[in-house]
Amino acid sequence: MPGAGPAPAREKVALALGAGGARGLAQIGVIEVLEERGLEIVTISGASSGALVGGIHAAGRLREFDARLQAMSRRDFLRLLDPVFGRSGMLRGDRLVDAMREVVGDPLIEDLPVRFTAVAVDLQRQREVWLQTGPLWEALRASFAIPGLFLAHEVHGRELVDGGLLAPLPIAATRLSDAHRLIAVDMHGWPRRPPGEPAANGSPVQDHAGAVDAAAGHRPFWRRGRDARDMGLVEVMSRALDTMQAQISRVQLALDPPELVIRIPRDVCQFYEFWRAKELIAIGRHEATRALDAAGY
Repeated sequence: MPGAGPAPAREKVALALGAGGARGLAQIGVIEVLEERGLEIVTISGASSGALVGGIHAAGRLREFDARLQAMSRRDFLRLLDPVFGRSGMLRGDRLVDAMREVVGDPLIEDLPVRFTAVAVDLQRQREVWLQTGPLWEALRASFAIPGLFLAHEVHGRELVDGGLLAPLPIAATRLSDAHRLIAVDMHGWPRRPPGEPAANGSPVQDHAGAVDAAAGHRPFWRRGRDARDMGLVEVMSRALDTMQAQISRVQLALDPPELVIRIPRDVCQFYEFWRAKELIAIGRHEATRALDAAGY
């Protein structure tokens, strides 16, 4: 068009994606909204399921991965689990990774179009490890190796486990970039109130996330004060890990606050319910839209 100037540059942002099991799939919806708002994600760091989502986006295959997830039933997901016995974990994780590799491919991290860091933990040395080179799936497999559930994974000669142990919200790993702003996705937001529960002033209300569930026909996850004696081993492990990660995330946000925090309610699902991808992504979209609107993006 005559006289038309160049298109305005998209604002560059860095993205820190938090650990949270299946809850981390909500971060797919967050990324979708960020891109729809015209923000250019130039660097990503992630821990555990945050690394999974972030690494696949950095590889440019998030849409295909999303479609595969939403097509999976609970039975499909359970078939991908490969139990091991007499070892340091209950699951090997190879079938799960192989299924995702079919969709995403097996690129090297240094060749990805978006700068990416997967955060894992070296238990022997008791420190964070930032994985920024080598095969993508080797790094992702290490970053989501929840101790006791998945076997530790060797990368660059180190036995590594879930990055959420020390960096459930890896802000520091995202800072070294030319991005204008850092956006962090915290997976430990306030729980949602179930429909009709009285608010502090005594009036019956339904909060925003509950409204999303009701409108979309989602089955909300809500359990009132369950006694630990009624929980199975996996649930006790997940609750304990989640409690630790929530506290560390609060400290990380206080010490190194990002420009924007998008919070996913911590009670949207059990940590292993990856087959609920569709509703979790919708919740991520909702929370991202709300946070961006409030911040004026």
